[in-house]
Parts: sequence; C-alpha cells; structure tokens
Amino acid sequence: MSGPLVALTGGTGFVGRAALDALAKSGARVRALARTVPEGADAAEWVRGDLSDRAALGRLVEGTEAVIHVAGLTTATDPSAFEAANVTGTLNLLEVAAAAGVPRFVFVSSLSAREPELSAYGASKARAEMLVKASGLDWTIVRPPGVYGPWDVDYLEMFKLARCGVVPVPPPGRSSLLHVTDLAALLAALVPGGEAVSGHVFEPDDGQAGGWTHRELAHLIGWAVGRRPWVVHLPRAVLEQAARADRFVRRGRARLTADRVGYMAHTDWVARAAMAVPREIWTPRIATREGMKMTAQWYRDNRWL
Repeated sequence: MSGPLVALTGGTGFVGRAALDALAKSGARVRALARTVPEGADAAEWVRGDLSDRAALGRLVEGTEAVIHVAGLTTATDPSAFEAANVTGTLNLLEVAAAAGVPRFVFVSSLSAREPELSAYGASKARAEMLVKASGLDWTIVRPPGVYGPWDVDYLEMFKLARCGVVPVPPPGRSSLLHVTDLAALLAALVPGGEAVSGHVFEPDDGQAGGWTHRELAHLIGWAVGRRPWVVHLPRAVLEQAARADRFVRRGRARLTADRVGYMAHTDWVARAAMAVPREIWTPRIATREGMKMTAQWYRDNRWL
C-alpha cells in the first residue's frame, strides 16, 4: 500500500474494528494501539500500550499523517474513571501528536457531549472536545448517534429482549442511529482533511430525518428478530432502580449504570441537520431497517443471539 500512514486508537473495539476495515479499503496504512495485540490481526502494525503510556503513544504516531482517536470509556460504575480515560487520555495523545508534528487529528466524540450536564460520560467527552479544538492541530470532531452493528454489546440487550417478546425502553424520546460500517467509512473519508471538514464538528446519522422514537427502534429490532414485541416505557425512577440492581448483580461489569440513566432519559438525541457531513464527503449507505436485519443475522451466526 502507498496510502497515508494513519494512527488509530481503539482498533480492537466495536468501532475500531470497523475503522480498520474501512481504512484498509481506502488504501491507508494503519498503525494501531492496543493493550493486548490481537492474534492474526495483520491489517495493521500494532503498538502495545494504552492512552496513559506516552512512550507507546510516541511509537504510535511517529511518521503518521493523521490520527483517528476512537478509544474511550463509555461505561463505568465510578464516574471519575471517565476523566482519566476520556480527558487525560485524549490530552496525552494530542500532546504527543503535536510534538511529533502529526498534522491531522480526527476525534470520535459523542452526541452526549452537547448535553454535558446529564452525565459524567458526556461531560468528559465535552472536555475532550475542548482540548482537541485548542490543540493547534488540523482537527475534525465526529459525534456519532446510537451506533449498532457487528460486535456491538449495547444494542444486543434489546435484540435479546425483543426475541423474548418484550422490550423496555426509556421515557418517550427520539434518537438517531448509524450502522458501524457507515461510521467507519466516514472516519476514513475524513483523513485527508480539507476546507469542508477541518475545524468542524459533525453529527452524522442514517438519513432518517427526525431520528427514531424509542418505540420505533424497539419495533425495528423486533422485526429484525422476527417478533413484534410489547414495548414498555420505563420512568426514570424505574431506570435508576434497575441501575442499582445491575450494579448489585454484575458489580463492575454493570451495563446499566446510574450515569447512563442520565442520558438515556433525555428526550432528544437526534443528529442536527445543520451539523451534517457535506454530501460530497460522505453519505450513509446502509438503511437502518436492513442494517438491523444484518446485525441480527450476525448475532445469530456468532451465537450471541
């Protein structure tokens, strides 16, 4: 390959796996950071380390033309953990990249960053965005909405419940969705930079104007698994009780945390049209109905469902 050399964090995670594939298809060469280097993963040159290891970060970014920063903490029972992973980790990477003369930085944030008062996670992403904007690098920030697809463990819970015939959802609200393959294609498309994308914050989605209601999402997932589930809206107080129960049962592995309840109960996680990616740069390819069906099949094929 003769394409640009791109540094990638989070390459073993849900979004990172897809980003590796998208970068390879674009012709880019990839150097990826991982705590544990995966066996047989020859799509990238791997650097062992994490975001607290500046020596590893130095090896990661040396000679690269762009950094795509995907790695981050999304769930934690201790809210202070978000500061170390998402804020300090991002600062470490920015400082190392700037010292190495890396010209381009693409940061994967979250829609939750626009409402930082709702959760420690969203607040950490908002602070990380501020660091990126102040870095002096040629930056672009991507705030994905709800991302689903192969290897995702968050929406998996809804697929399992839908198959059982009942799906509890947060209080009525709307959210945008995006297949992980489309998000990965966007990240690869942003590597070259340019006037249309540099210094911009984007909120991509699947093209569904106004997003999806929680009820519509539950029925979409139900259709994907061949059921029409009973959809139950849970009040915030019930979600908070469920979070306490999840922590009691699964301890540090709890998926429904008190912090997550903060943004789950918010009514509007719809990507804003004013912050859409220019169509000449990227457009979503996977319709959500078909994407949900493909995801359900992947879960079955891999015995997750």
